[in-house]
Amino acid sequence: METALYMIATLIVAVVAGVATALALKPIRAARQADRLAREQRDFHRQREQLEAKFIEKASATGKPRGLRWTDVEFDDDVVYARDRHTGSLKALVAIEVSFEAVEGGGMEEVEAVSNIRAATAEFLYEAGRWKTDGRVYFNLAPSATVKYLSSDLELVAEEHAVARL
Repeated sequence: METALYMIATLIVAVVAGVATALALKPIRAARQADRLAREQRDFHRQREQLEAKFIEKASATGKPRGLRWTDVEFDDDVVYARDRHTGSLKALVAIEVSFEAVEGGGMEEVEAVSNIRAATAEFLYEAGRWKTDGRVYFNLAPSATVKYLSSDLELVAEEHAVARL
């Protein structure tokens, strides 16, 4: 009987110690995640110009939308960061405005809307310790709307808004 009480008491102490350790480590884990996010955000801003150029190159090479050629892309200064729920990798989403022209023989030459500027979101990925892009674009969605639309795959991590200059 005494041995059983001793074993139960030992088990209770072990469980309480485990819970206390987990609670104590939670702020440390959160601080590490915040530091890592800040570093990844700095890296994105340092590489942004090259990433934007690579995005335009890759997105325009996809042939989408069919029958149109990308002529200009304007990137917004604001950035929305989201984490992929499945892989844990970080994504930067940036609003863009895209201009197109019809490709000769592509079937879009007579369409008046070709010259309309299209709103979209450009996607950038942080993988294996570096930022990259596959040229993925979400047409007709702002970055925050993209996160909501893909909420089963993405969770909002941070939003950066450009400071208005006077």
